[in-house]
Amino acid sequence: MTTKTTPASQLPTWRTLQQHHQAVRDLHLRDLFDADPGRGERMALDVLGIYFDYAKHRVTDETLKLLVQLANEAGLRGRIDAMFAGEKINVTEGRAVLHTALRAPKGRQIYVDGQDVVPGIHEVLDKMSVFAKQVRAGRWLGFTGKPIRNIVNIGIGGSDLGPVMAYEALRHYSQRDLTIRYVSNVDGTDFVETTRDLDPAETLFLISSKTFTTQETMANAQSARDWCLAALHDPAAVARHFVAISTNASEVSKFGIDTANMFGFWDWVGGRYSMTSAIGLSTMIAIGPEGFRELLDGCHAMDEHYRTAPFDQNLPVIMGLLGVWYTSFFGAETQAVLPYDQYLKRFPAYLQQMTMESVGKQVTLDGARVDYQTGAIYWGEPGTNGQHSFYQLIHQGTKLIPCDCIAFSQSLNPLGQHHDFLMSNVFAQAEALAFGKTALQLRAEGVPEELVPHKTFDGNRPSTTMLIERLTPRVLGELVALYEHAVFTQGAIWGVGPFDQWGVQLGKELANRIVPELAGGRELRHDSSTNALIRRYLLANRRG
Repeated sequence: MTTKTTPASQLPTWRTLQQHHQAVRDLHLRDLFDADPGRGERMALDVLGIYFDYAKHRVTDETLKLLVQLANEAGLRGRIDAMFAGEKINVTEGRAVLHTALRAPKGRQIYVDGQDVVPGIHEVLDKMSVFAKQVRAGRWLGFTGKPIRNIVNIGIGGSDLGPVMAYEALRHYSQRDLTIRYVSNVDGTDFVETTRDLDPAETLFLISSKTFTTQETMANAQSARDWCLAALHDPAAVARHFVAISTNASEVSKFGIDTANMFGFWDWVGGRYSMTSAIGLSTMIAIGPEGFRELLDGCHAMDEHYRTAPFDQNLPVIMGLLGVWYTSFFGAETQAVLPYDQYLKRFPAYLQQMTMESVGKQVTLDGARVDYQTGAIYWGEPGTNGQHSFYQLIHQGTKLIPCDCIAFSQSLNPLGQHHDFLMSNVFAQAEALAFGKTALQLRAEGVPEELVPHKTFDGNRPSTTMLIERLTPRVLGELVALYEHAVFTQGAIWGVGPFDQWGVQLGKELANRIVPELAGGRELRHDSSTNALIRRYLLANRRG
């Protein structure tokens, strides 16, 4: 594809939206609902079992019409088609972007450089299934002949955040006699605490690194190898206690892992989009091959909806456009994701990488610096915990923070009235954010005048509520793909490349330069602040 990109601010509809924003920015949701009693039912989509209520957003029919028009002007349809066709839309790395192919059914044909990639994908899935079934059935034996009962995934970034989120989200469906844990931080505490109560003879490590050279992952992998051999004593044990998710067979073999137990993936799978590749092996072991395929089916269903649905009825497009509206026109800097389900406690952290590494960019695809805001800061915690923490700022602070509330009609763990209490809070919080409480209402309730300013809620705080029947592997897949494609939509509008992450490279390069300096005895050639910090570290460790 051509890299020539028109900055969003130069599109005719962008300018129209700027004028429209001036006209509607002070409209209150109270007035919008009063003027349109059917708004609550009309501004909602019911797609793949997700009831997506966006009526509590500061938009009118004209706003939505203009946003869809902007998507058309920005060439979103062509970008979608190019992605699904396997074109090399990751222009700075010369790669196709085909995480969608990872969930394509057998028989679908998707070509990259003239080769149909679908058969290879299913070959890896089948290999994963055989391995997962062996581990789950206790047939994969460690070096001493004991069945493997502990799985530790070692990775970082997309090789950790996706799998750990999926495991926590789907723990209800997991095999409970298996202990599954994750190590990502190069801080030694992460590895030590994760393995403290595990038996090396019953522990299997999944080393997740495409290149098998990622500094943090390989430092943890080496510590895992040392930990294992300290108990089992024979280097041959590595082949029974380690498998690799990687493409670098020579490094995998050098580590001591049998390459027959290496699960590969492709350069057209970006890290933060990789949880449905072999990177998801820990997820498959936890919930079984059938559950994992349900997850893939959910992703694929949302992929097909995104690929085919008209933009004004397209869930990821609407979600992405609303994000553009608040980020680029209202100047909102953050987006809260508030799952009202404890199983989704890591979902906001997963979305932080998904969104901020994708559209946290300051130049367009052809290198021109943007003159508008891109990439909101994503954050959140499960409700109702967040209500007793940061909701105060959302309700009465000075910042505009759009919110996504995700809730389920049926609990996976019914307990007394707990779920009714939980759901009452979902509905109440969205209502309070939208409509607030006026000083007039407070005075009518007899609130003392000196407290009226403190108890007034301005409202007009936008939110989406997603109401789903229950959390299943398929539904999790739908949610993952929903946000993936919403981010892609935003990238297309803003004209930025959502599939590279050059911003993480400089820190890595400098860290590699500093590591040998921390051994002591070298001249330090940094700024005065960095030099002073390193000298202080060396002194504390008696190395300088």
